[in-house]
Amino acid sequence: MEKREVIMDHYSNPRNRRRINDVRYIQENTRNSSCIDNLDIYIDIENGYIEDITFDGEACAISISSASIMTCNLKGKTIKEAKEYIENMESMLNDKEYNSNILKDAVVYEDTKNTSRKTCAWLPYAAVKKVLENLR
Repeated sequence: MEKREVIMDHYSNPRNRRRINDVRYIQENTRNSSCIDNLDIYIDIENGYIEDITFDGEACAISISSASIMTCNLKGKTIKEAKEYIENMESMLNDKEYNSNILKDAVVYEDTKNTSRKTCAWLPYAAVKKVLENLR
């Protein structure tokens, strides 16, 4: 599948898109002040692993597809693996060195040059990064 097809597939058929109302889940909102993007990320972390991660909200195709890909790639990861994945995504979007093997399908955003589109792709990751940084 080419990059555009992967993005459109995850936008049209987002994986892990559901609102969670469970006290085990950490909820983090992330929004883009310059557009409609407003996502809630729900993360269940048990024994150092991301047991479940979902999202819901209103956003553009890039943010929705990025959240869908991210949740697929983070489910079952350790906190350390999740941080490494997020660091690689941030590096890729900032035109720095990154490991494409770690990013898997998220590499579809590697050719994103428009700054506002990079912001859209980064949006769900920013929420997870904040959650992971605040873990004790």
